[in-house]
Amino acid sequence: MRFRTWLALVAGVLPASIVAILAFLASYSWPAIRFNGWGFVTRNTWSLGNLYAEPITRGGVQVMPGAHYGILFLIVGTLLSTLIALIIAVPVGIGTAVFLAEAVPGRLRLWVSFCVELLAAVPSVVFGLWGFAVLIPLLGHYVFPAFAGALWFVPFFQPPYGSGYGLLTAGLVLSLMIVPLIAATLRDAIVAEPMVVRESAAALGATKFETVWRVVLPGVRAVLIGVTILATGRALGETMAVLMVSGNALNYLPPNIYSPISTMAAFIVSQLDSALQDPSGLAVRSLAEVALVLSVISIAVNSAARFVLYKTRTARA
Repeated sequence: MRFRTWLALVAGVLPASIVAILAFLASYSWPAIRFNGWGFVTRNTWSLGNLYAEPITRGGVQVMPGAHYGILFLIVGTLLSTLIALIIAVPVGIGTAVFLAEAVPGRLRLWVSFCVELLAAVPSVVFGLWGFAVLIPLLGHYVFPAFAGALWFVPFFQPPYGSGYGLLTAGLVLSLMIVPLIAATLRDAIVAEPMVVRESAAALGATKFETVWRVVLPGVRAVLIGVTILATGRALGETMAVLMVSGNALNYLPPNIYSPISTMAAFIVSQLDSALQDPSGLAVRSLAEVALVLSVISIAVNSAARFVLYKTRTARA
């Protein structure tokens, strides 16, 4: 009984830490919440106001003259870049996992798998530097013009295509960062599937592709949903790599997939130094409100994915 009690206490540290973080963000950003209201998530402007003037009082909150805060462009940039990353990373991760589990010979599989997993250990700033030095010139000079020329009839792919910084670049870098997580986890699940399942499908006349597609992958569906949840959380909260390749756009929504954007996590880092110059302190508290909104979005996305996972397991049972 004592062991179960201690185990419950240790397991309760994680949910308690989440509650504590949310409580801290809510309390610290409360003056900004009062000042900004619901318009904080619907307005598309962020301005610190006149930092050289004296703070004024509006609605019981000290604020610099002309200051107003809205983060709709940050929410859109965060969600779109994460969506693009998942659209690219999930199919690539599934294909990589199947290739490692089913096609690569035993000894070679260990080395190839090690190389894939090693990508997950690369710091995000290294991905950002690679994206800045290699990916942005490549996309800006060759890939984006080709896309704009070939897909001119698709609204979100129409020119102008910019210089390489932007939404698609951020999505590509994020996808490279989460593919190893998806591939490594899913590969282990595929390898763990009982051999009798494969043999039964082969005995019924299924090809190897049909066995993998119709038997093995449905068996690891719950693992795929679970690792996609983790990948989504990683993409939503990524900071430095996105900051280095996204263009750090301010106060406008992306008109096409090539446009510069900014995400909530990257924006907090890029604006913190400027916000600290605000003598009223409201700018820093508004950044804390950005962090609170990002946390709520992450929790909502993960909760929705967990609900889908629960429904999937219930349907299979």
